[in-house]
Amino acid sequence: MTEQKKVITRFAPSPTGYLHIGGARTALFNWLFARHHGGRFLLRIEDTDRERSTESAIAAIFEGLKWLGLDWDEDPIFQASRMARHAEIAQRLLNDGNAYHCYASQAELEEMRERARAEGRPVRYDGRWRDRDPADAPPGVKPVVRFRSPNEGETIVRDHVMGEVRFPNEQLDDLIILRSDGTPTYNLSVVVDDHDMGITHIVRGDDHLTNAGRQSQIYAALGWDVPEFAHVPLIHGPDGAKLSKRHGALGAEAYRDMGYLPEAMRNYLVRLGWSHGDDEIFSTDQAIEWFNLESIGRSPARFDFAKLESLNGHYIREADDERLADEVIALMTRLDGWQADDVFRSKLVALMPGLKERAKTLVELGRGAAFLLARRPLACDEKASQLLNEESRALLSRLVHRLEAGDDWEIAEIEATIRAFAEEENLKLGKVAQPLRAAVTGSTVSPPIFDVLATLGREESIGRIKDQAA
Repeated sequence: MTEQKKVITRFAPSPTGYLHIGGARTALFNWLFARHHGGRFLLRIEDTDRERSTESAIAAIFEGLKWLGLDWDEDPIFQASRMARHAEIAQRLLNDGNAYHCYASQAELEEMRERARAEGRPVRYDGRWRDRDPADAPPGVKPVVRFRSPNEGETIVRDHVMGEVRFPNEQLDDLIILRSDGTPTYNLSVVVDDHDMGITHIVRGDDHLTNAGRQSQIYAALGWDVPEFAHVPLIHGPDGAKLSKRHGALGAEAYRDMGYLPEAMRNYLVRLGWSHGDDEIFSTDQAIEWFNLESIGRSPARFDFAKLESLNGHYIREADDERLADEVIALMTRLDGWQADDVFRSKLVALMPGLKERAKTLVELGRGAAFLLARRPLACDEKASQLLNEESRALLSRLVHRLEAGDDWEIAEIEATIRAFAEEENLKLGKVAQPLRAAVTGSTVSPPIFDVLATLGREESIGRIKDQAA
């Protein structure tokens, strides 16, 4: 690439399902590389499979990219709208002798495959119409158009990740570029679109490496510059097997609904197969500054939920409390039907420092704060119920009288009252705080109990304690 050429990358998903995690990483790598070079990141929806492409899948891809914060620089291009352009280039290849009509029937092709399998040869088109006169064509057969692949020498792909990859041309048969109904196939459409979009670098999964060889031949036949390639090893599960749903091969929206922050997902995904020294945690700005193609590894990365959760917990602790409150409310309203008002939001913000200390996801934050919305009498979880035995209930009955006698309901006074009560009862503070926590939250885990009581307010706190007191 010359210094003057502006870097242009693209993400080109097929809208046949959600934005899965491998696609999200591919989009991120392309986005980071473009941003690092001050270039452009483009989006192309490869919707030529009209039967499987859906509007809901397109919407899910857009939503997933937006949630991850991966903005694209121009209006998305829809490949299906460019089929006339693809056919035009196929005709050009025909006119130049770089493509030909093939009239082989399905029965002939199947016989060809069976013979190859029986003889232990690779299953490839045998070129039977490569040099035949179209006048020999059987009547009533609509031909496909095949690319005339060089059958000698080799095609070389110089890849930023895989190095120099050589394909013997005899192994790359004459692929179909136009079907018999006139619709273009994948490899032709991709070459034409990438050329017309000015794509300089193609960063994608290494399952497309052979396609790079085929596409390079089409570029050469058309006299077009070949983009630079970087083929990234696929993501595997923790057990080294191909990533599946049980490993975490889910859509971006699933990770959003599991309570992960987009900045944590970006940090985690960029480290799946790319590294910068020993750095594990870094900002998106740092990722943009550091990202390059040469630091992408050649081995498949392994997806690890424990690492993702740990990283997400870090970002939760670093996040602004007001923003976290809004994120939690939006998520839990969607998941659990929360009905949160401004009063609740202010309580959630007040408790956020204590809530986020241990939480690894926004869902944990939400479930940890759910006691704020609970209606009396509280339904206690199993551990809290076990804690609220006869002795504890009697203790709460004595404590609630002391709390009612106080003048102010501020954290300092609440704490002083409870500490004094514990001393009088000759108990450690935890022996009082734990049943008290169970009574007012229905759980044995919460933010600091004095903060909880202050946030709930005098009337609600005392009411909840009395509900559980003997």
